[in-house]
Amino acid sequence: MPVKRSSHVSATLDRDHVIIIHYEVRYLITMEESDNHNEEVHRRKGIYLLPNLLTTAGLFSGFYAIVAAMHSRFEPAAVAIIIAIILDGLDGRVARLTNTSSEFGAQYDSLSDMACFGIAPALVVYEWSLTHMTRLGWANLGWLAAFFYAATAALRLARFNATQQTGDKQYFMGLASPAAAGVLATMVWTGDDLGYQGSELVLPAFFVTIAAGALMVSNVKYASFKDVDFRKRVPFMVIIMVVLAFMLLNTDPPKVLLGAALIYTLSGPVYSLWLFVRKRRAAGSKSP
Repeated sequence: MPVKRSSHVSATLDRDHVIIIHYEVRYLITMEESDNHNEEVHRRKGIYLLPNLLTTAGLFSGFYAIVAAMHSRFEPAAVAIIIAIILDGLDGRVARLTNTSSEFGAQYDSLSDMACFGIAPALVVYEWSLTHMTRLGWANLGWLAAFFYAATAALRLARFNATQQTGDKQYFMGLASPAAAGVLATMVWTGDDLGYQGSELVLPAFFVTIAAGALMVSNVKYASFKDVDFRKRVPFMVIIMVVLAFMLLNTDPPKVLLGAALIYTLSGPVYSLWLFVRKRRAAGSKSP
């Protein structure tokens, strides 16, 4: 005769079976988490080559600008800063397009920006013009202006790093350091191209350096152009406009780039002034 199991024995066996399955599932989950952790650790041992290669190239350009300025080769120094600006715009977009963004790359890019757009422009404009303020009897103001620009660039980068996760992606708070570096670099390049000596443009160089530094740490909003998606289709006329832009740039690169840098630099204060006037008008219309 078959032996009948009591309901108590059957319930005990079922409970033991459930416990065994529970521990097996926990074991499998633990093994999977361990494999994922090991894979993450293995992945962290290396760095992504392409975006960091562009960052290194930009850092090289910034360092070359300093060396060139020390040998009074101001046009190559200014061009090197412009190249660093282009490479700085490429590395971040390449990282996002190729899904190779990393915390290491972000920190490396920030340190490179300080060298390329903080130290390099300050030293270039100092060697080109501000060092000649000794002839005006204001010897200390020359290097102090250069230091002010470098310090504000560092503060601008620190503020950006601290607020980039919560800030508005469409706008920069303050003039971006590459744009400020572009103003100084194109000013030096245009002056050298026109045959002016830095000693002849001491006061303009001084005020432009101070203004660029002040705008970097201001609360003026500037368009970031980060919402531009290069993967989307664009109207045919956009390509025509790009061709015309290259043609215009080729006519006289230093003057065209200086004009573009100044337009962008002034766009922030003009936009802020427009917002202020609009708010005043709106407040005036609501008042009885």
